[in-house]
Amino acid sequence: MQAKELRTKDAAALDKELQELLRAGFSLRMQKATQQLKDTSQILKTRRDIARVRTAMTEKGAAK
Repeated sequence: MQAKELRTKDAAALDKELQELLRAGFSLRMQKATQQLKDTSQILKTRRDIARVRTAMTEKGAAK
């Protein structure tokens, strides 16, 4: 996910994206805990995507 893509989305779409990423992050953590996760780098990628979305949401809020 690119920051450029996130900046073009509205607040509702960003909120929906954030909720999906948080669910995915939870799922990945549970898979890791039960030793079902093979690619642990997915956790870091998801965390970075969450940070990107939150940053975009903050930028949208500051622009108002």
